[in-house]
Amino acid sequence: MLAEGTLRRPTVLVLSALLLLSAAAWGLLLWRGHQGGGAEMGDMGPGLTLGMGMPLFLAMWVLMMVAMMFPTAAPMILTFARVARSQKSRGQAYVPTWFFVGSYLAVWTVFGVVAYVGATAAGYAVARVVFLEENAGMIVGAVLAAAGLYQLSPVKGACLSQCRTPMGFVLRFWRRGYAGALRMGIVHGTYCLGCCWLLFVVLFPLGVMNVAAMGLVTLLIFAEKSLRHGVWVGRGVGVGLALLGLAVAVLPGLLPAVL
Repeated sequence: MLAEGTLRRPTVLVLSALLLLSAAAWGLLLWRGHQGGGAEMGDMGPGLTLGMGMPLFLAMWVLMMVAMMFPTAAPMILTFARVARSQKSRGQAYVPTWFFVGSYLAVWTVFGVVAYVGATAAGYAVARVVFLEENAGMIVGAVLAAAGLYQLSPVKGACLSQCRTPMGFVLRFWRRGYAGALRMGIVHGTYCLGCCWLLFVVLFPLGVMNVAAMGLVTLLIFAEKSLRHGVWVGRGVGVGLALLGLAVAVLPGLLPAVL
C-alpha cells in the first residue's frame, strides 16, 4: 500500500500542476480578450496575427497551447509520470515529467512559428491582391471545409488513435533516459499536431485568440481523445464543418450569424 500511495501522490501533483497552469492560461487569455486582443471573425488581413511581432505572438501561442492542450494531453502526461515514477522506485533511470511536457510543447511552438509565417504571408497577400480581399468569405469557407474533410481522413484517424491510447503509445515508444523522453515528447506532440492542426488553422479566420472559438476547439479535442465514442464525435463535427464551409463559401454573410 505504501508503494501505491508513493506512486499516486506524484500523479496527483502532476495533475494539479496541469490544471492550475491551464486555468491560469485561460484566465490570461480571457483577460486579453476583454482588453480587445482578438481579431474579428472573417478577418483575412494583417489582423490574423493581431499586429504582433513573432516573439510576442509565440508567447501568446504557447499560452494558448497550455490552456487548450494541457487538459487534452493530461492522460498521456499522467501515464508518462506514472511509468517514470515506477521505474524510479525500481532504481532505474528517471526523467522528470516536465522534460517530456517541454518536448511536447516544443512541437507546438515550432508549429506556432509556421502559423505566424503563414498568417503574415496571408495578410500580406490579402492587402495586395484585390481578389483575395473581395473573396475573403469564400476563402474562410474553404478553410472550414478543408478542416471538416480532414476530420474524416485516414491521416486524422491514425493520429487520433495514438492520442486515445496513452498506455499503448508508451508500450510502443518508451525509451529510457532524457533522450528517450525527448523523443517520446516529440513523437507524441507530432501525432497530436497531426490530429488537430487544421482546427488551429480554423482559429485564424474565426479570430485568433477568440476565447469562445478556442473553448469550442478544446472541447472537441478533449471529446475526441477521451470519450468512448470520441471518434464519431470528431467525424460528426467534420461533416458539420464541411457543410458550414460550403454554406459560408456560397453565402459569406452567414459567418457572423452562425458563430
